[in-house]
Amino acid sequence: MEQKIHQGRNVKRFREMLGIKQESLAFDLGEEWNQKKISMLEQKDVIEDDLLKQISEALKIPVQAFQNFDEEAVINIISNTFDHCQQPASVFYNSTINQIDQFLKLHEEKIALYERMLKEKEEMMQRLERLLNK
Repeated sequence: MEQKIHQGRNVKRFREMLGIKQESLAFDLGEEWNQKKISMLEQKDVIEDDLLKQISEALKIPVQAFQNFDEEAVINIISNTFDHCQQPASVFYNSTINQIDQFLKLHEEKIALYERMLKEKEEMMQRLERLLNK
């Protein structure tokens, strides 16, 4: 039994992944669109090609993504990738640790910059006070 791809559901998924509300998509599609029409559109199995092209341009996602995205297939691919992964878990662990180290380094640099700025501000305030006292 072949499962059909639900284009309306795909539009909804991509729209939500991008953090775009139905009202915003309706605005991008033109005056004749509103939130309710977008909701009804997202329930359609198949969307007309012209309309799909407009949605594609509004969301900046290729038309093929709406036409070919099959959530079940993606889940199977991801599942198989991790089930048959040849890399040891330590590779993923080390990359996470490296990202944390980089984040901490950036945070420390930010603190150092802030402290330098405060020091410069103090020096400037002292200079201004000396000028005022002359």
